[in-house]
Amino acid sequence: MFEKYGEMGSAAEINELAKNMLNEGDIDGIKVLAQENGIDQYDCEDFLTESADHLCSPLMAAIGKLDVESLDLKPTEIIKDWEDYIRFQCQDNPEMAAAVRKWGKSLRGCITELLKWSFKNCYEVDKDIVKAAGAPSGTKMGIPGMKRAKQIIMDYYMS
Repeated sequence: MFEKYGEMGSAAEINELAKNMLNEGDIDGIKVLAQENGIDQYDCEDFLTESADHLCSPLMAAIGKLDVESLDLKPTEIIKDWEDYIRFQCQDNPEMAAAVRKWGKSLRGCITELLKWSFKNCYEVDKDIVKAAGAPSGTKMGIPGMKRAKQIIMDYYMS
């Protein structure tokens, strides 16, 4: 995922590296840095032509990281819903955008926390529902409701 330049812990870190690379004339390196961090090619061009004084904002850095992680993880259904919630939180809350970008935090890690809760809090589904669904007797489930999922997500990223 972050093969060439490694995981960056903030937009400031990305921008500092990009500015140093620009001063050295490493245009190709900046393009790789942008791609690796999910920064849009048009934003990269704005930086390269000096139309913008930075490669990314904290929000761009957070969404870019989620984009890159999502390509790797390929979330679907409820996991995609959780990812979408994280994206919305980044847009509404600058602290969340910064937290998503922090080194060591990842979409995979957040989903892991949600699933840990799920497995720990499984409960047996009503036998009539199980029978009507054609599922095996004793079927259990433990997906958190959205309120709980939102709290788990915020706790993971904001801690």
